[in-house]
Formats: sequence, structure tokens, C-alpha cells
Amino acid sequence: MAATIDNSNAVQATKKKHLGIPEAVFVEDVDSFMKQPGNETADSALRKLDEQYQKYKYMELNLSQKKLRLKSQIPQITQTLEILRHMQKKKETTEPMETHFLLADNVYCKASVPPTNKVCLWLGANVMLEYDIDEAQALLEKNLSTASRNLETLEDDLDFLRDQFTTTEVS
Repeated sequence: MAATIDNSNAVQATKKKHLGIPEAVFVEDVDSFMKQPGNETADSALRKLDEQYQKYKYMELNLSQKKLRLKSQIPQITQTLEILRHMQKKKETTEPMETHFLLADNVYCKASVPPTNKVCLWLGANVMLEYDIDEAQALLEKNLSTASRNLETLEDDLDFLRDQFTTTEVS
């Protein structure tokens, strides 16, 4: 009895893990599959399978775009964290920090930054907020761990989706 409960919990965890992606049904017995409601003719059954396949393609496109966005976001967060750590070391000194910052694509400007306890973080959607260096570092570390965890989840979902492609193609 305990093994059955553990097994059903594992199945529920797998379904929750890939929430939103319907599981493809492998057609083992064509006769029983064709007797199901909605599969009166071969054309309707093939149309239904093709529709499911197209949905999987659409989901793959969306998940791939999210993955690319996260893959570009993680290095940016890491680079910003490195800069914050460098600024934290320099805030004890009185001499300004010499740096180059991006004005536009491939256009940089030389700057002299005096030691400071505050930084401004670009949050997106035309929003920039001023933080203490320690607060900014904590926020970025949290964002980095969340982005890394989301990337792992996305990769698992994409693997699950590819399995569903294969199942649908074989059926």
C-alpha cells in the first residue's frame, strides 16, 4: 500500500513539475484508439494528433525564447555583481575609480567614479532604483539564484516536451 502511495505521489510530482504541458498518449492499440470519442475517422484522429503536435511546437518556441532570455540575463547579473564587489572594495579609499561605461551599442565613455555607498540598478520597464551597495548585492544574488533555478526548470520542461514530440510523432 505504501509503495502505491509513493508511486502516485511521484506521478503527481512529475505532472506538477511540467505543469501546462499535456502528456502525449502513446497509441499501442490502434483499434481501441479509433473507438475513442472524437476518433470516428482516420482523418479526424490524424487531425487531432497533428493539432497536438502543433501545440507542442508552439510551446517549444515559447520555452526556447525564455531560455535564451535567461541565458543572456545570467551573465549580465553576474557581471553586475562583480562590479558591485569591486565598488565595495573601492568605497574604503578616497581615490576615484576609473572606468568605461556603455553609452550606446559599441560606444563607450570614460568616467571617473568617486567612492560611494549608493548604486542605481536598472530594473527594466524604464525603472531605475537607487540602492545601498549591500542591498543591491543581496538583490542581485537573489535574482541570480532565481534565474539559474528557472533555467534548470526550463531545460527540464524542454526535455519533457521533446519526449512528447517523439511520442506524438511515433503515434
